[in-house]
Amino acid sequence: MPGFAVKAERDQQVKDRVSVAFGEKITAIEQERDLVCISVKKEALHELLKSLRDEHGFHFLTTCCGMHFPGEAQEFGLVYHLHNMRAGHRIRVKCRTTANDLEFRTATDLWPTANWMERETWDFFGIKFKGHPDLRRILNMEDFPAFPLRKDYPLEDPTRKDKDDRFFGR
Repeated sequence: MPGFAVKAERDQQVKDRVSVAFGEKITAIEQERDLVCISVKKEALHELLKSLRDEHGFHFLTTCCGMHFPGEAQEFGLVYHLHNMRAGHRIRVKCRTTANDLEFRTATDLWPTANWMERETWDFFGIKFKGHPDLRRILNMEDFPAFPLRKDYPLEDPTRKDKDDRFFGR
């Protein structure tokens, strides 16, 4: 299959060049099914994203979203999916942080489309983006007191008296 061989070669080139350029700043490079996944330390995230855009042709930001893993040392994080459309090549970048350090540098200077994705991440996970041009809630009310995609957010309204959790396996 010639397409698979070409993709594997592109993946390996990115892995090798990123490993050399970022060294200890890269915490892991894994092959997750058909997608290369690069995990990076927080202080090098923006620099890595810029490198992937400028040096590797990943000019399209497909996704930027938050992650929440309660109970882990670095319980919050970001995931970016990037696409090099000319080469038909996709990649995933992950970065983790603690609950006490929920601010990342904005990627709106690299991809203007990050604007709405970062606003959504702020709205649902409470992750802030330093330098963002308009960081405010996008779907929830401005005075909404919580971040509903965090795993510690209650699934149902705790003030309701008309439900019996025994019937829902809880």
